[in-house]
Amino acid sequence: MSLNAPYFLRRLLFLLPLMVGLSVLTFTISRVVPGDPVGLAAGPQATPEIKEALRREFGLDRPLPAQYLSYIGNLFRGDWGQSLYSRREVADDLRTYFPATLELTLTAVLFAALLGTSLGVLSALYRDKLPDHLSRVVVLFFVSFPSFWLAMIFQLVFGLVLDWFPIGKRFDILTPPPEAITGLYLVDSLLRLDFGSFRLALWHLFIPALVLSFGALASITRITRANMLEALDKDFVRMERAIGMPGRVIVAKYVLRNAFIATLTIISLEFGWLMAGAVLIETIFDWPGLGLYAVESSLRLDFQPIMGITIIYGVVFSLINIVTDLAYGLLDPRIRYG
Repeated sequence: MSLNAPYFLRRLLFLLPLMVGLSVLTFTISRVVPGDPVGLAAGPQATPEIKEALRREFGLDRPLPAQYLSYIGNLFRGDWGQSLYSRREVADDLRTYFPATLELTLTAVLFAALLGTSLGVLSALYRDKLPDHLSRVVVLFFVSFPSFWLAMIFQLVFGLVLDWFPIGKRFDILTPPPEAITGLYLVDSLLRLDFGSFRLALWHLFIPALVLSFGALASITRITRANMLEALDKDFVRMERAIGMPGRVIVAKYVLRNAFIATLTIISLEFGWLMAGAVLIETIFDWPGLGLYAVESSLRLDFQPIMGITIIYGVVFSLINIVTDLAYGLLDPRIRYG
């Protein structure tokens, strides 16, 4: 693999205009949306004087360009603003809610990648045979239903009827979560060798992450199958077979590695969609993540948290693309970065 440091440095520098663009877009939308966020924050009994004092406190009485420049200046100093509704610092809320969404999304992507790749490989190896048809039926079944409907069905069956998994929350209410290191409960519990907390965190995470993964399952399975079939027809595969190399070694060492480059692209794209699509899953499972936080902030017209969430999403998506570029070089040493 040949890594070009200036290339990746340029990619990282592109995050700066991205943040500026996202902030301009979100700032503009938050100001043109109908409604009175100050009135909602002040309450129905607030007098005009109280509302006006609140507007001055948050700088909403200033011209829009001055408000935006002030926001950008504070943002680069690490000040993400303050919630109109709760008066909490947005940065503190993001540090609390972002790890929950990240853990949920990463687990869902892991489920989707493992299941989708396995089904795609199985379909390709048994093309137009029973395993191929069964994998298509399974994938089609889970992606044909809305995620919120599947979430409620899984809650009903596995949570209430079978009592195998909890139907909500991120951790047991009566048990303190592992002491925060990264904010990811699974990682923190392992770092502290607290296997009881790891089991509880995984117990709460399994169903929401599994349901969220279904949205990416079909795409990963389809692209893996197509690229496996294409790789199996390559001349180098025929040559390896001709010299007597075992079929499992050919598939694992050569075919899957070549086919997985396109699959990796789909996985990286699906990561972004799953993180954005986690809103419904977090709402149904009462998962304390950015999705639930965004819904609550939107209903209250609390634009400061919404702007912070948008910027976080944009930065994460860009970083995932950069990491994916690095992974390309690991899978195929012929790739060069210019």
